[in-house]
Amino acid sequence: MRVLVTGGLGYLGHAVTLELQAAGHEVTVMTRGRADAKPPAGAELVEGDIRDREGVAGIVRAGQYDGVCHLAAVTQGRESFADPLTYWDVNTGGTLNLLLALDAVKHELAPVRLVYASSHVVYGADYQETLTEDLPMRPNSPYGASKAAAEDLVRAYAATGAVDAITLRFFNLAGAVDGLGDTDTARIIPNVFRAITGQLEYVTLNGTGSAVRDFVHVRDAAGAVLSAVNAARPGECHTYNIASGRGVSVADIIKAAEMVSGREVPVRHNPPKPEAQHLVADVARATHDLSWTPRHSSLDEIIRDAWNTWQ
Repeated sequence: MRVLVTGGLGYLGHAVTLELQAAGHEVTVMTRGRADAKPPAGAELVEGDIRDREGVAGIVRAGQYDGVCHLAAVTQGRESFADPLTYWDVNTGGTLNLLLALDAVKHELAPVRLVYASSHVVYGADYQETLTEDLPMRPNSPYGASKAAAEDLVRAYAATGAVDAITLRFFNLAGAVDGLGDTDTARIIPNVFRAITGQLEYVTLNGTGSAVRDFVHVRDAAGAVLSAVNAARPGECHTYNIASGRGVSVADIIKAAEMVSGREVPVRHNPPKPEAQHLVADVARATHDLSWTPRHSSLDEIIRDAWNTWQ
């Protein structure tokens, strides 16, 4: 298959490209233009901004793709409160632009297999139970709202039969693949490593650091995208959680990082603040329908791979 990966030079995009190539697919990576990154060998690179409707249409028409993995997005929840228009423009408007581009060539091609990369943020932070795909979306930020709206767009368009679509709700990506790890300083694991190496004075914990989150290895996340490409069916749009299905706390992460690195993590404790205490996914549906298993998402493997790359 010829597959277009939007956002393909990113952390997840690089891993997805490698996974698709290993399965024998011909991959084209679409990027806005990053001088600091290159796609894996053998992948074609095209420049384009997901917000540029005409540009995206031209790329889709020229590529005649059998599949599209739509990963391009902006992803900072706190930032989205200060700049909501960019989040709606990129995450929702960009998805609309891609669907319009696919719609323009639908009579020339068999239905394209579309995998949309969504996020667990669409659930919001108010649920106390394990998160299943059947729970209503209750986003708490413009970021979450923009992703939820994009999900609705994909679902509505897939219902026409024009594309075969699957939406994947990724939980917290971590680990490393092919020497590329997470460097986002809004996330806890990179900040733990920064504190270990002296780039940060300390890691801040709210209370005891007992709030639990679900982390999934980026290798497993990429494998889920490949499984979704293979599983997409005409006129359908199924949604799946992609996570480890296990919760770990910030305190757990610090302990694991100290074990792997052999160094102490400097910590500063702040008073507890109101926050969700348990955001963990149910992954049974993805395991059953996609024949996918998070094989690399133990905390030890995540931290070990991330630390080895960080160094």
